[in-house]
Amino acid sequence: MRHLSVTLATALAPLVWGTTYLVTTQFLPPDAPLFAALMRALPAGLLAVALSRALPRGSWWWRSAVLGVLNIGAFFLLLFVAAYRLPGGLAATLGAGQPLIVAVLAVVLLGQAWSAWRLGWGVVGVVGVALVVLRADAVPDVLGVAAGLAGAASMGLGVTLTKRWGRPTGALAFAGWQLTAGGLVLVPLTLVVEGVPAGIDAPAVAGYAWLGVVGGLLAYTLWFTGIGRIPVTSAAMLALLSPVVAAALGALVLGERFEPAQLLGFALALGAIVASQLRTGTATPPPEPGPQTVPAVAGTVGPEAVADGHAESAPEPVCR
Repeated sequence: MRHLSVTLATALAPLVWGTTYLVTTQFLPPDAPLFAALMRALPAGLLAVALSRALPRGSWWWRSAVLGVLNIGAFFLLLFVAAYRLPGGLAATLGAGQPLIVAVLAVVLLGQAWSAWRLGWGVVGVVGVALVVLRADAVPDVLGVAAGLAGAASMGLGVTLTKRWGRPTGALAFAGWQLTAGGLVLVPLTLVVEGVPAGIDAPAVAGYAWLGVVGGLLAYTLWFTGIGRIPVTSAAMLALLSPVVAAALGALVLGERFEPAQLLGFALALGAIVASQLRTGTATPPPEPGPQTVPAVAGTVGPEAVADGHAESAPEPVCR
């Protein structure tokens, strides 16, 4: 029962991320994706650090920077490059490959056993998302495809390293460290490429607040809590909820129509998500990995959460 409650709480993060496309298109200034990513990451990260009153110690300075770049800074940048150069459905489908990347990295970096169950349902999940969001007229772009795959790999590696290194402090502070590091990476890119958009009105402020407080602070706190307590491959599969929610909101709020193939895709994606949480399958275990330790951090608050075992995406331009 406790595992179920943790899984449901973790699933809230990609459910919230699925609202990003709707909020971005309906409330935010157009053609300013990097500024939106910056507003989502840096203010929320600084707020989380201030509320938790905990800073990294020792090796966690560079570890937090690495995780912040992988999970936030580089991921957001690559996500928006893919979204601008590819049809949204194709970008979302590439992002849905993240669970497959995590399944491989879990074997390489975490010493977990190969599991046909995980890989099989990961493939089913990708197929389901593709049916939901991919359009027949989608035209691939080499740079866009590379960015989409690199974004999925960046988030996949970040999620796996988060599991490997553990969490040395409370989830709020841990999320704050990474959001701040990722946001700082986005600052020079945003100022050079876009600058501050004109016409930031009250709806835009509300949209940025939603993306930062709910989509950033709250969602990533839940996400990093869940990664520490459930299998990393199961957590990665939950990320498929994001494009599914984005497509559902497009139908409910924007009046987009669903074809039978999309309904089948919904069923496949949701089935894959549920099945990946029920069992891990059996496989011949690899050689025992070396001992791993999670360094304690003096002066931090919150429980240590280390337990055994992520293009936001949407039917159109995708942003997580």
